[in-house]
Amino acid sequence: MCAIVGIYGNDNAARLASVALFAMQHRGQEATGISSSCDGKIYTKKDRGLVSEVFTDEALKYLKGNMAIGHNRYSTAGGDSILDAQPVYAKYKLGEISIVHNGNLINKDEVRQDLIDRGAIFQTGMDTENLIHLIAKNTKDRLRDRIKEALTRTIGAYCFIVQSRSKQFVIRDRYGIRPLSLGKLKSGGYIVASETCAFDLVDAEFIRDVRPGEMLIFSENQEPESIQLFEPEYRPCAFEYVYFARPDSVIDGKNVYRTRENMGKALALNDKNKNIKVDMVIPVPDSGVPAALGYAAESGIPFEYGIIRNHYIGRTFIEPTQEMRDLKVKMKLSPMRSLIEGKSLLVIDDSIVRGTTSKRIVKILKEAGAREVHFRVASPEIKYPCYYGIDTPHKEELISNNMNKEEVCKYIEADSLEYLSVEDLVDAIGNDRNYALESFNGDYFVKE
Repeated sequence: MCAIVGIYGNDNAARLASVALFAMQHRGQEATGISSSCDGKIYTKKDRGLVSEVFTDEALKYLKGNMAIGHNRYSTAGGDSILDAQPVYAKYKLGEISIVHNGNLINKDEVRQDLIDRGAIFQTGMDTENLIHLIAKNTKDRLRDRIKEALTRTIGAYCFIVQSRSKQFVIRDRYGIRPLSLGKLKSGGYIVASETCAFDLVDAEFIRDVRPGEMLIFSENQEPESIQLFEPEYRPCAFEYVYFARPDSVIDGKNVYRTRENMGKALALNDKNKNIKVDMVIPVPDSGVPAALGYAAESGIPFEYGIIRNHYIGRTFIEPTQEMRDLKVKMKLSPMRSLIEGKSLLVIDDSIVRGTTSKRIVKILKEAGAREVHFRVASPEIKYPCYYGIDTPHKEELISNNMNKEEVCKYIEADSLEYLSVEDLVDAIGNDRNYALESFNGDYFVKE
């Protein structure tokens, strides 16, 4: 689950791209990169680390030109070396290109093997590199036609931005699984970004979402050209609303904060007749806050910040190894002992994936003197791996695939445990869409 951005037609393109990536740092913390184009040449800077660490003023001076693309990496394919950071750059018959990608290509291994059999040499384990080779091996005269044909071999969830020396090509898959929005920069030019939270920071006005199956082409001194490559089969990812997106973003017309607040209200309504006596509602910060506020508003139970988060520690779910996740949970969350001692707590988190965070939270709250800890989850049980861009590739990693609700409750040592139903989740987001819910119900609608 990465962040991508494209800036076109602005002399501060690389700097604006870095600011947009900073706004979307929550979508990936392993590596970051930017490619700019100037005077017929593409310049690229990428490295492991956060945006603020990689893109210093000195680094940005190197990235000249009025167009740039950028990427924050959260790995779903490939490794964690600098070679696997994006943008991916290549020279080929028609010139130079650089590509950024958010998503996951489910037929990547089959396509890669076919390309290798035809003589392609791969430098990384990333599925993004498949597109580079598909474009390079094509014989069409125009880049747009090479991209179109390459996408006919590409199955899965994807948002691509392909940058040449003078143009940008923006593509969203036919299902619209991953978010992508178009904006107009007040200082001149256009922006395309994974989330609208980036628009505020670069002073851009939202125009619209990139349509599922659409290609946008940015060329000098022209309005963006729109080509509908594929018939839309709209299936936006529900987990964007549950966890990944920043609360102040609007995804496909839905305010993320409000959808999470609605999830909390639905949990409270489900608890109405359970006769559980609690003294306060507390969130697991930060992603559990809107749902906890919704629960408190609906139930009338006071909301309190019973857990304090160290904001210098990143998001635990998107760390690449279990060892790193365990360590970061310990470092990240601290209980407010004076507030919770002797109290019965209702704790709300956005999801339980592996159980790492939940078990640790219950433990630290009880060690701090909580009388009871009732755990509520603002999403359904995650029972199935996601192949569309979330790092849950193996069933054995998913606690709800291996345990029922009662067993999970016992494992995390909570006094009670309840999840949001799939139906309530859809209602909370807005039941006017056919959402991607495969992590909850196993409905893998994208097939090879």
